[in-house]
This record gives sequence, structure tokens and C-alpha cells, in this order.
Amino acid sequence: MSDTQNDASVPEREQEPPQWEQRFRAARVSLPDWAEDAPDRALFVSNATGTYELYAWDRATGKQRQVTDRPNGTTDGVLTPDGRTVWWFADTDGDEFGVWKRQPFEGGPDEPATPGLEPSYPAGLAIGRDGTAVVGRSTDEDGTTVHLVPPGAEPVEIYRHRESAGVGDLSHDGTLIVLEHTEHGDAMHSALRVVRPDGSTVAELDDTEGGTKELGLSVLGFAPVAGDTRLLVGHQRRGRWEPMIWDPVAGTQTDLPVDLPGDAGAEWYPDGSALLIEHGFEARSELWRYEPGAAGLVRVETPSGTVSGATARPDGTVEYLWSSAAQPPAVRSTTGSVVLDPPGAKAPASVPVRDAWVDGPGGRIHALVQSPAGDGPFPTVFEIHGGPTWHDSDAFASGPAAWVDHGFAVVRVNYRGSTGYGRAWTDALKHRVGLIELEDIAAVREWAVKSGLSDAERLVLAGGSWGGYLTLLGLGTQPDAWALGLAAVPVADYVTAYHDEMEALKAMDRTLLGGTPEEVPERFEASSPLTYVDAVRAPVYISAGVNDPRCPIRQVENYVNRLAARDAVHEVYRYDAGHGSLVVEERIKQVRLELDFALRHLGQAPAEGRGKDTK
Repeated sequence: MSDTQNDASVPEREQEPPQWEQRFRAARVSLPDWAEDAPDRALFVSNATGTYELYAWDRATGKQRQVTDRPNGTTDGVLTPDGRTVWWFADTDGDEFGVWKRQPFEGGPDEPATPGLEPSYPAGLAIGRDGTAVVGRSTDEDGTTVHLVPPGAEPVEIYRHRESAGVGDLSHDGTLIVLEHTEHGDAMHSALRVVRPDGSTVAELDDTEGGTKELGLSVLGFAPVAGDTRLLVGHQRRGRWEPMIWDPVAGTQTDLPVDLPGDAGAEWYPDGSALLIEHGFEARSELWRYEPGAAGLVRVETPSGTVSGATARPDGTVEYLWSSAAQPPAVRSTTGSVVLDPPGAKAPASVPVRDAWVDGPGGRIHALVQSPAGDGPFPTVFEIHGGPTWHDSDAFASGPAAWVDHGFAVVRVNYRGSTGYGRAWTDALKHRVGLIELEDIAAVREWAVKSGLSDAERLVLAGGSWGGYLTLLGLGTQPDAWALGLAAVPVADYVTAYHDEMEALKAMDRTLLGGTPEEVPERFEASSPLTYVDAVRAPVYISAGVNDPRCPIRQVENYVNRLAARDAVHEVYRYDAGHGSLVVEERIKQVRLELDFALRHLGQAPAEGRGKDTK
């Protein structure tokens, strides 16, 4: 019996849901974030109630408590260093625009955490041991501002700039604040500035040399030791992300012998004596320990797959969130134990991923492939990741697993623009935005058909966010290549999207395209799906959040109206949330609608109608 059929002999309420739904409903937890001065107090995110919310966990007693409870979920929160208070960000139905609130760790009423600051998009937060907070804000009117908020006092603005910036970290003693900024106008490559609490500058570090070089820096954290002014920084000086130590007070920079291919990040061990290195290469990741002054690295053993986050504990053990394409995520420890085990049934396993390397116009392209049992060619979903500066990895994902359950192969392409393959690969998409990524996707598509994996007549282009954008752009620029498209929260009309989106994304678009729509109209036109909408031949399914600040609804409606005007086959689903949903049943509904659309229009069930809107 297939997943989409009912057995009339069994009452519907007694049937077990299909495996793909079980994967979404299985309770999950994030890597617990613990208070620096109270390591038994932790904060994590879980979907145990069916909606992703924040939970406080007293590790000494084992007690867990749900901190937030909102219809559309909550995921942004932090503990104060003493573990006494939980801060969480309160937006409205996923619009990402709001204020910080706080409540006691043990429970109690919420109260405004930063009275005197108006709602904004968040731009970083750091909380000191004396209760002082450094709060980053972003608004369309002001750009980025940073405020010092002492306990019981009015906020004081210490930084302001039109370009995007954010709070990086606060030193252990609260005397130094590091900011990431893009005052030079390149939103893809940040510079660093260390300031005092009054906003005066201590030191600058700018590998872009005023925007003339495409070399970025990132804040990894101040040393967790009183009086220690060392700052762990990520840099790209050798063509990939690597950590180094910068002391902005002493004016010294210390390279680290992290001679690993791919990108590497790091965090301090709690006593500041060593670094935990997180290394990602070719869609998989691993952990290493480095002690400053040592000749090399020591491996921290983890299974093959993806480490989505890791932290070193005061006792020297390491806890990490791990998964693979076949095995669902778990929070593990180097002691061999599972650290935090969510309640209920576990997610069913899926099939492992295999690697494909394809020669493309810009170099070798890495793709990850999952396929059902049996011999191809299979109907195939090209599931395109968002970002664009992100990458697909050998990690558990319920969406691709659902397609495999329904007889589809799934191909995920780490196109130019993806991270993890060196700085040149990530930076390659500038100015010909969208078109470069689609060249790589086309090369992998050709390989998939020629290799016998994919049925050339049943190829689906799909993705969310930037992947949704590439889906709509691909349907218009490669109309003969795709049998249908599934675009979630996409950029559909690039000019309108630019004018309606949050300020930080405007800065990114100016970097990617070289200016505003008024300054480089030809580039926005060439990269906008709306330009090619009349060439689209394949049926199109679009889902969009009505509160989305990243891919706003008005520009989606502009694209949909053009489809409707020529009676093109399409369906639209609008839901009351932002850039995606944190509600499990809502996510299942969206996947179910996508599956239904694909199965009908690929000839496996009768198609219905030519245009359909769903609320």
C-alpha cells in the first residue's frame, strides 16, 4: 500500500502516519547553549509541542521548562552569563521585527528587556556579567544602530551607520565590544572594530582595505578569561575560512596551524587553554582540538556526517549536534552518551547520500544524490539550497527524504556561491546573479540524465528562499529543461523585492548586483524571474509567507498575476507566517501540497485546473 492510499479495512484513526510525516513530527532538540558562569543551566530549542519553542534545562536536577509559547514559534534566545535570566526575541508571526524580552530561568512573567528601544530587526546581542547588554538594531530608516543598555538605565547609542553591521561579542570583563561592519559597502565581507562601552575605538581590522579586496572577517569570540583581551577571529586570507587570534589591545595577530582543506571555524574551551576547531569540507564536517603553541591538531572523534554545532564543556568533554542524510540528528558527547534525548518516537531513517562530481563552466561541481531502491531512471527533484552563501551537506533532512519515499531521486547541487569550497567559489556569482548558479545546475542535470539516474521527462526544479528564486528563474530561462517547479518563499520580482525587503538584505543585493535597481537596472532585469515569466511552460507551485521580510509577499503576487494573466498552470499557497514556518503541522501541510502537485502534473494522478490559490 502506498503512502497516499487508504486501507478501507482499517479505521483511519488507527493507521500509522506515513514515514515522511513521522520524520517531521519526531521531536528534535538543538544543541543546548549553557550559561558561562552557571554551566548546569542551559537553553535549547525543541518542537516537542508541535511548534519550535525555547526550553530552559537545569542539568543538575534534570528539570526542563518551556520558556516561550507563541502560535508561530520562537527560536531566538540567550542566557545571561549567570544563568538567572532568559532573553528571547519577540517578533510578530515570523516578521523578524520586534523587541527583546526576558524572564527568570525558573519561570515567571515576561518583561521588556530593553525599555526605551523601539522595535527593529535584530543585529546581534551580547550580555555582560554586570547585566549590561549591547543590543544591535536594524531598521529601514536608520540602518544599523548599536546601544549600550545598563541595568535600570536608559539605552545609550554607541554606533550608527547606514550599511549593515552587528554586535559580535563582549569581552569577559565587559570593557571591550567587537562589531562586525560593512561600512565599505561590501555586505559579503565584513570588517571588525573593537570599541569601548562609550563607543570610542580601540582597534580596527579590515582585510577589505576599505572595500578594495574581497576578504572577509568574522567574530568567533573573546577569550573566556578575566583580563584576557584576545579575540578569536575568522579570516579568508588563504582562500578559505580559517581562525586566528587577534589581540586588539596588544596589536598582535597570531596565525594558527589549521592546515585543513575547506573551511574551519573555532570556539574557545571554557578555560581559554585550547580551541575547538569545526572543520567543513565537501559537505561533511569534523572536530579537532588545538592548544596554542602546539605543533598540530588532535582529532575529536565524531561519526561521518555533519556536525551542526559543537561546544566544549568545563570538564573538557565536547557536546555536538550530529546527523547524516540517513540518520536523524542527536546531541552527543565525546563520552559516548546522548546528551539530550527528546521525548516520543524517533524519526525513521532515510537513505544515505552519495557524492557526484561534475565538470562545470566554473570548475568541478559537487552534488549530493539520494535515490530510492531499484534501477533508474527516476523522476528527480533538484532540491536547490537557499543562501546563496550556504551549502547542502550530508545531514538529515525530512524534505528530501519524503521525495525518496515517493519514488523520486533527489539531487542537491552546491553551485557557485555555496560555502565550503573556498572563497573564490563563494564569491563567483556576483553581477550575473542567479544565472551563474543555473549554469552549474544545468551541468549537473545533464550528468544526471546521461548517467541514467534521472528521467529527462520528469525533472522537478525546487527550492526555498534563494532556492525558490533559482527555481522561478530556471523555469523561465531553461523552459524546456523542467517538467515542473516548486518554489517556496522565493524572490520572484527582484526590483520589488529589493524595495520591500529588510535593510540588511538590500545591502546584500547591492553587493551581489553592484548597486541599486536605479543604478544597475540591466543587472536586476537580467536576474529577475519576472523578466522571463512569459517563457515559463512548466506547471508552477508557489508557497509564500504573508509576513516574510526577506522575500516579501507583494513581489510574489506580481509574479503570480503575470502567470494568471496568460492562464499558465500554477497554484499558490499563502500562509500566516514569515520566511518559513516553525509549526510542524504547517510544514507537513506544505510538503503534502508539493507532493500532490508534483504527482498530479507528472502524470501519476489527474491534474486539476490551471490556476489555484490556497489560503
